[in-house]
Amino acid sequence: MAGIPVYRWRLAPEGLATVRQLRARELRPGGQDVAAQIERPRRRRGPLIAYLHRIDAAKPVRPMTPAKWAALAKANAARRKCPKCGRDAGYVIPASLGMCAPCAYPEEQRAA
Repeated sequence: MAGIPVYRWRLAPEGLATVRQLRARELRPGGQDVAAQIERPRRRRGPLIAYLHRIDAAKPVRPMTPAKWAALAKANAARRKCPKCGRDAGYVIPASLGMCAPCAYPEEQRAA
């Protein structure tokens, strides 16, 4: 980003924070522009870049509404349901398998 200050890793001034650091304080950027960026050098690739926002301009995180809680519960339940057998796996099904472990490895389940 052009025109914003760039700081080295761990040398940013007080009063600036990344989005994750804001979230840990139960804050959000609240529409403010990026105030600065920090760069962490790496040996073989370009630097890692993190954008910083002003803490004093951050707003509190919006509370979860009952509708949002219900939508989140429904989404998590869908991630636990096996598309092959239709059962609740009891865990979030890995995207690499695309189905629960008993359906992905039926021969290992018969041997046990």
